[in-house]
Amino acid sequence: MNVIDALKHRKSVRAFADKAVTADTIHALLDAAKHSPSGTNTQPWQVAVVQGEKKIDLQQKIEQAFRGGDKGKADFDYYPKEWISPFKDRRKECGLLMYSTLDIKREDKERQMDQWAANYRAFDAPVMLLFFMNPIMEKGSFMDYGMFLQSIMLAAEDLGLATCPQASVADYPHIIKPELGYSDDSILLCGIALGYEDKDALINSYRTSRLEVEEFTQFFS
Repeated sequence: MNVIDALKHRKSVRAFADKAVTADTIHALLDAAKHSPSGTNTQPWQVAVVQGEKKIDLQQKIEQAFRGGDKGKADFDYYPKEWISPFKDRRKECGLLMYSTLDIKREDKERQMDQWAANYRAFDAPVMLLFFMNPIMEKGSFMDYGMFLQSIMLAAEDLGLATCPQASVADYPHIIKPELGYSDDSILLCGIALGYEDKDALINSYRTSRLEVEEFTQFFS
C-alpha cells in the first residue's frame, strides 16, 4: 500500500477481530515508525506495549474507576477549555455519527456509558499501546510525537492492521503509571488500540467528514 492510499484508507476502528498480533509484527511496526522526524533528533517517544493478562488487569482498573465516578485528570489539556465554532460543531457531528450508527439515543445514558467505557479496554483490541514522554520536553515534542503516532498508524495500514488513537486513556495517569512502572512526573500522552479490524461490526461502518483543501488552505504566489 502506498502512503497516499494508507492516508485515505486509515480510520479509527472501534471493534476488533479476536486475532492476536504477533510480537514480530509489533516490532516491525515500531521499527518503521522510529524513522519519524523529531526536532534535533530528540526522539522523545517512550512506548508501552500492553497485552495479555496485563492489559486485562489494567483496563479493568481503569474501567472500574470510570464507572465509579472517577473522571481522572490528564497530564496536559488536550481540548480547549471553551469550545467555539467551527470546532464544537465538528466535535458534535463526530459524536452524533457514532451514536446514530449504533442507534444509541440521547436519553439512553446506560448505553452511552457502556460505549464510552469501551475506550478504556482499547475497544477490546488485543494490544494497547501507551505513549509517555519525559517531563522536561516542551510543546515542540508534542509535534514530534504527532508525527510518530501518525507513522505508527500508517505503518499499521501497510501491515494489514487497524488502529484507533485514544486521548481518553490519558485521563488516568494515576492508575496507568504505577501499574506499568513509569515515574509519576512522566507525561502520559495517549494510547492507540491496535489489532485486526472486525469488518462486520456496525461501529466500523461510518466515516467522519473531511474539509475540502480549499476550505483550509490559502495559496500565495
